[in-house]
Parts: sequence; structure tokens; C-alpha cells
Amino acid sequence: MQWNTASYTHIGGRACNEDSVGVETHARGSLCLVVADGLGGHGGGDIASRTAVEVICREWDGGTTPPSLIAPIQLAHRQIRAMQTGQFSMRTTVAVLATDGKFAALAHAGDSRIYHFHNGKLAFQTLDHSASQIAVLMEEITPDQIRFHEDRNRVLRCLGQDDSLNPTARDYPLEPGNHAFLLCSDGFWEYVLEPEMEEDLRDAASPADWLQRMRARHDARVPAVHDNHTAAAVWFAIT
Repeated sequence: MQWNTASYTHIGGRACNEDSVGVETHARGSLCLVVADGLGGHGGGDIASRTAVEVICREWDGGTTPPSLIAPIQLAHRQIRAMQTGQFSMRTTVAVLATDGKFAALAHAGDSRIYHFHNGKLAFQTLDHSASQIAVLMEEITPDQIRFHEDRNRVLRCLGQDDSLNPTARDYPLEPGNHAFLLCSDGFWEYVLEPEMEEDLRDAASPADWLQRMRARHDARVPAVHDNHTAAAVWFAIT
């Protein structure tokens, strides 16, 4: 399988970049993408997100099933917990994709998202572990109103939390056609709408071009003081 990937992370308008991104290939021929977003206000978010990416990329066994992702995520969670101090209660979200071109496995904790596009159309997206996502499920707000909702920063699940971590994970077979996956932190998806992701995907010549087009939208909308933003993308075709 030929993987066509691109990724970036940017400090945004903050003093420190607490986002991290990783792209890992395995001898089995599979690919893993990871995006992590350290939680501000807890201290050491940059260390937490970097640790999550490093541990998951290192410990991933090349598999494309939920256990292949859950085990390294939980290991990263335990390692972050062991690194915490009274001053730094470091925590981070995470979003992970593993694929071999036949199956895809997805796992996440927090509000970093995974989007899957099939033949140019949005086929699946993860649901945030956040208070605002709960408000959507209770039909108090619409999905679009998650962006900039008053409870947007209330993340309900993350690596480094006080108790054990149960990330949401699933796997599924991939149908023939063109596939594009996008993993991104909330600092990215807050300013880029899903129909715009589809539009830019249709017009882009490569994953790097796709990210650049979406970043142009993002950068035109953000205020002067805005969050770190990070994304990773992969394209491939199945005949």
C-alpha cells in the first residue's frame, strides 16, 4: 500500500505549543497516525501530549484492531500519571488511526477528532468526550453549536485523568474507492466546518495541499490569541 501523508503542528497565538503529532509505519505494512492536545490549565500539557505520541508510536504493534490501539493508549495514560507532580497534573487528549489498507482502527479520548472521507464524502467522525457533546446528545444544542459553546473546554475523558482510562475504539473494513482520513485537535476543527473539509478535499492535489487549503480557512478566522492547532492526513485508494 502506498501511503500519502501530511501533518503539521503550530503554536497558534499561545506561548507554548501543547499539541503533538506522530506518523508511524510498521514492518507489517500498516500505518499509524496520532494527534494529541495537552490540556491547558493543568501544567505540562506539552510533555503529556509528546509522551502520548511517543509511547503510542513506539508500542503500537502494527495491528488494525481496537486492542492494538487501546493497549498503547492505556500505557501512555499510566506513564503520564506517573510523571505528574503537585505542580504539573499534566493531561492530554489523543486521537489514533491505524490502517493496513483493508481495515481501519480508530481510538480517541477527549475532543481531538478523527474524520473519514470515502470517495470525497464524509463517512464517519468521532464524537467528542466533552460536556458540549453531551449537550448535543441531549438535543440541547445542534452539532454545529459545539464550536464555541460555553462548555467547550470541559473535556470528560483524557490521558492523565485521575482514574483508569477507557478510550472509545472501533474498527471496520474499508470498501473499494478513495479514502482520506483527517486527525486534528480542537484548535483546528473549531474553525473549519465539515462541508469545507469535503470541498477542500475535492480540490486538493495531495494531503499536504488539503491541509494547506484548510489552514487558509482556519488562519483567516482565528482571533489574535488562539489555540495551538494540529492535523494529520492520509490518502490511499483501494481497488
